[in-house]
Amino acid sequence: MEFTPLCFMLSVLMIPSECAKTAVSLSPTVSLSVSPSRSQFFKYESVSLSCEDQGSSAGGRVRRNTTKRWLEECPADWGVATAGSPCSIQDTFPHDSGVYWCESGSGEHSHAVNITVHGGAVILESPVLPVNQGQAVTLRCRYQTPPSNLTAAFYKDGSLVRTEAAGEMTIPAVSTSDAGLYRCSNSELGGSPDCWLAVRASPPAPLLSLPRLLCGILVSLPYLVVTILLLERCCRSKGVCSEAKCDKEEL
Repeated sequence: MEFTPLCFMLSVLMIPSECAKTAVSLSPTVSLSVSPSRSQFFKYESVSLSCEDQGSSAGGRVRRNTTKRWLEECPADWGVATAGSPCSIQDTFPHDSGVYWCESGSGEHSHAVNITVHGGAVILESPVLPVNQGQAVTLRCRYQTPPSNLTAAFYKDGSLVRTEAAGEMTIPAVSTSDAGLYRCSNSELGGSPDCWLAVRASPPAPLLSLPRLLCGILVSLPYLVVTILLLERCCRSKGVCSEAKCDKEEL
């Protein structure tokens, strides 16, 4: 059975509720790093994963769900620990495709990422983590053996977006509407698996609270009243509202 992106998303949704009796929280202090930083790999490629926990120097542990097993931990159940990385897969295989995330010692989870290992000749190189709205994103059609013609067609949610002679497509400033399933295809080597591009919406601009607004009005009100009274006095005494003359008269 092929591990499709839909299966990935369902797995992601199931991670926080591993079982009905366990409560799991996502934490912004726990993050997963993937190197090379992409979500698709060719068979036999290597990949390194590491956890960063801002609340602890221990870092955390990398876990995964695949089509064969669930809640596997690295390196106890899969992968190896090396000097350069606490968790590495030296030779990836399609059965390594799945959902990966970090778990801290206190049980907090990072956001999960989908990793696909493809046995074909074409993969799509795209950000493995969500990108911020407004950021420039480049999608590349990556070939195991470069074809004579690098031209690639890029698709989003099954519909053709455009064809690029250099084999890469750039979105200058992504928006939430750009999120979706992308793939690329080459006339000689075929197509890549689907890949989900996630876009993180920009936070809304902070609104001026009512207490702050009232405070600003109360602070500025006495100055406004004094200014009006001075102008009125100047106009009555001179008949002309000249600021310079009023200042001189006050002195």
